Amino acid sequence: MKSRYTWQYLPQPRAALVTELAEKCQLAPAVIRLLINRGLTDQTTIEKFLNPGVDQLHDPLLLFDMQKAVDRIRQAIEANQLITVYGDYDADGVTSTSIMLETLESLGANVNIYIPDRFNEGYGPHESSFKQLLDAGTQLIVTVDNGISGNAPIAYAQAQGVDVIVTDHHELPPELPPAFAIVHPRHPQGHYPFGDLSGVGVAFKVASALLEETAVDSFDLAAIGTIGDLVSLTDENRALVTLGLQQLQQSTRPGITALCEVAGIEQAKIDEQSIGFAIAPRLNALGRLGDAKDGVKLLTTFDPDEATELAKFVQTQNERRQQYVKDIAATAMEMAQTPENQQRQTLVLAHADWHEGVLGIVASRIVEATGKPTLVLTEREDHTYKGSGRSVQAFNLFNALDQYRDLMISFGGHHMAAGLAVTADNLAALSAGLEAQADAVDLRHQAHDALKIDLQLPVPEVTTDFLQACQQLAPFGTDNPAPQIAVTPEKVTDVRAIGADKAHLKFKLTAANANLDVIAFQKGQYAEDLTAADQVTVVGELGENVWQGRRTLQLQLTDFATSGIEIIDKRTTHLTRHLFQYTATYVFFSAKLQQQLSGYLPVDATAVSAHEPFNVVGDTLVLVDLPTDLAALATLLQAHQQEYDKLISFFYMAHPVYLAGMPTRAEFARLFKFTTTHRGINLRTQLATLANYLHLKKELLIFMIQVFSELGFVKIVDGVMDGVAQPAKADLQSAASYQQRQQQMTAEQVLVYSNYQELKNWLNAHIVPDEGAKSNVS
Repeated sequence: MKSRYTWQYLPQPRAALVTELAEKCQLAPAVIRLLINRGLTDQTTIEKFLNPGVDQLHDPLLLFDMQKAVDRIRQAIEANQLITVYGDYDADGVTSTSIMLETLESLGANVNIYIPDRFNEGYGPHESSFKQLLDAGTQLIVTVDNGISGNAPIAYAQAQGVDVIVTDHHELPPELPPAFAIVHPRHPQGHYPFGDLSGVGVAFKVASALLEETAVDSFDLAAIGTIGDLVSLTDENRALVTLGLQQLQQSTRPGITALCEVAGIEQAKIDEQSIGFAIAPRLNALGRLGDAKDGVKLLTTFDPDEATELAKFVQTQNERRQQYVKDIAATAMEMAQTPENQQRQTLVLAHADWHEGVLGIVASRIVEATGKPTLVLTEREDHTYKGSGRSVQAFNLFNALDQYRDLMISFGGHHMAAGLAVTADNLAALSAGLEAQADAVDLRHQAHDALKIDLQLPVPEVTTDFLQACQQLAPFGTDNPAPQIAVTPEKVTDVRAIGADKAHLKFKLTAANANLDVIAFQKGQYAEDLTAADQVTVVGELGENVWQGRRTLQLQLTDFATSGIEIIDKRTTHLTRHLFQYTATYVFFSAKLQQQLSGYLPVDATAVSAHEPFNVVGDTLVLVDLPTDLAALATLLQAHQQEYDKLISFFYMAHPVYLAGMPTRAEFARLFKFTTTHRGINLRTQLATLANYLHLKKELLIFMIQVFSELGFVKIVDGVMDGVAQPAKADLQSAASYQQRQQQMTAEQVLVYSNYQELKNWLNAHIVPDEGAKSNVS
């Protein structure tokens, strides 16, 4: 089986440099190799990287317009003007809003918050929302994690005499909004030393500038938003997250404690994975399904009882979100696998009544499973379609959709993701346009997304000590990913699909009396492939699995590839429709059986005759029935060896002969003697009687009579058999039916009545004789 990604093994640094830095920094050589491949090649930068702290945070006043923004906010506080913090509904936006709210309240401000509704308003400033705020008495608006593209609404507010301060980190538009101040790490007139702050990072900077000291009480919220927004975990973001994780582990915020309880997190051991896979998704679930303001309440409340109730609600919303994703993804995957979509390079999956808030997650799932850029859209009450798209590195989704702006009601995004709305009338045209853009970049022949592999290690070297050494590079995230380790074991054992719906996979890598557990999420369908593979290379992130207080090493699989043809044993004596589940080329040796089972094949499968020329469609070959002889099968396997990666054997037999065996010479002699003394035997009516008389099985007797007929020992006319007087001598083995039975018995013995390893050895030996199986590792 081919790997999902294109593997790129990172170069091995010079041994002398590794040794030198390992001695200077007192670090394991493996860790030094990881650091060098991250661009850290001297002692000073390494020590700074490994020891992030407050001293690595930049002066907030270096941000363009920061002093102007701080002065205006202080003026509003002194004048008791109502300040509205205008936030966003994701984890970054919720934490940004929380930090700004807490800071302003600590300074005595008259402040409230506003987070737009994802479904009715969407992201960013809206003139109707601003009008509502102004009517309610707002005299200063401070945006967090949004606003940089809100030109018209901001112009409206400014024209009404209400200043707007934008604090944001998103892509800069060609024309900046006419705000009172714009605090942005990549402001075109600014010179801030680090441009990859998240929305909460910018809010943290504003808070620090207002407090005239580092906003140390906000490290925890800054860490959650920074990790949740997938920004670069380098430079001061690394310091923010490291300090924030330390604070979270001992946080007295009731909301954090309650979140950890409902998420099953041991608070004292919170790490970036706890946030990325448990806390941030729960905060995101609020905005995806309802009102994100509950997230701000949860993070800022001082009431433990309120925090507990809000955390329970968050958990309920997250469970609803998970169920929506599961249900929609299942339907979307079925749509992705229709014959029409199988042929497409891109997917546009539209359906009524899909929950709009989870479509981006579903699109990511489909891209992960298919490798195809995907739009997932839901039909709204006004019969327009709205949703999200996700892509692969080889296809710039924003540029592709940008060619068809006139077909869409709204559209925005970047290389890998987009949000859009389109009328029903334009949906087909947009789908065709997306496919045309894929043709334009020859997407079908583009390389898979790259997976950078840090180290190749044998199983015995993947140890707890190695894990602890690697963890010195944490926290991991964008631009500082967890090391990807490639492991090729001697054997893969204990392969099993797990979970209520068998969606996940567990197995062990074994070599030199050492074992390594592997967990593969959403890979349960590959259990057969792993079991069938001759050799497997697994790539993943090393971590620990904690179960009932016991900690064990575990590799979380990112990708895997197998060498050789995968041979999957599905031998059967009864062909059911369920067996024909594979998108494959099904080979029949019997034309009659092929005709009988034509309705069993999936619509995207192909049925071919073994006796006629054919090409394998897809990468899977299924041998439905038993060949007439082994030579015929060997010829077929060799003729198509470059066309398939997976071989599945049913080897069904309508009339098996191996167990019945070959008649003995004594049994042939009894029949011969009978035919010389009896005439006019009606085989239609007397066959069973004759079989009993000769003490032969009926099926065996039929075969013997056929041999005698071919050799001229008997004549059969209209079903009546007569012996031939003084027939010419002939060797029984010269009869075609005798030879055919011998060949069939041999084929059954080798292909049916063998164990799996014996079958696998024979097939491998005849796929590529004397050369071994072909390799398909990408």
